[in-house]
Amino acid sequence: MATAIFILGTHASGVLLTLSTYDKLPIAINHNKHAGGVRTQMPKSFKGRLVLPIEQARDGWHSRGYFPHFDGKGVTQHVCFHLFDSLPQSMLARWREELQAMAQKEADVKWRKRIQDFLDSGYGACCLREDRLAAIVETALLHFDGQRYALHAWCVMPNHVHALFTPAAEFKMSEILHSWKSFTAHECNKLLRRTGRFWAREPFDRYIRNERHFQNALRYIEDNPVKARLCGKADDWRWSSARRRLGSLRVLGTHASGVPLRK
Repeated sequence: MATAIFILGTHASGVLLTLSTYDKLPIAINHNKHAGGVRTQMPKSFKGRLVLPIEQARDGWHSRGYFPHFDGKGVTQHVCFHLFDSLPQSMLARWREELQAMAQKEADVKWRKRIQDFLDSGYGACCLREDRLAAIVETALLHFDGQRYALHAWCVMPNHVHALFTPAAEFKMSEILHSWKSFTAHECNKLLRRTGRFWAREPFDRYIRNERHFQNALRYIEDNPVKARLCGKADDWRWSSARRRLGSLRVLGTHASGVPLRK
């Protein structure tokens, strides 16, 4: 059984976090406005997982005070959504044509790799490099953790976002994603003094098949800034779950998922 670990400190915005509730975060969020009024209630436990009351949670981790783990009972999702200018449609059309002759499984693997490599190359305006915009996105991801979903890992990159999460029984993945994108697009556009599309319409998502897939997805998400050569180690990146957890676990010699760290 994993030991509960609570870390007191400051939010990336500089706001002091003690017994963390989201009224201490820098942005008040009305997600119902952006998610069509979907319900916010959920049982105190779901899928066999303990869900802490908000007043007992710490450091924004409302759904748990332990290492994230795969229990195989819910449909856990790895979702990547990206900025509207980060992946040209002409590029996607060309890749589809090039991969047509391949077997489906091989084509799927190459398709995903090409997309992730291209996003990591930093194409487009990459406006999420701005701390004030990255903070909006991270706050939105954390806001309903433990209520509408269990958020296992995330990373806000300069032109895309990764999230690994398990929706609660009452909520669909599409509703959660729509809420994130709608709210953050509105707030980021307001700060940028612009209107129009902020995110690309279609996300890239995969459901998690088993524990090994879960561990690989978590490690990929938290290592993404290192792979993209934006930092030296995962917990150096300001806008990810690694910064909150991996630094404290490094001394134990394990990844946040429990997987031994690579040397």
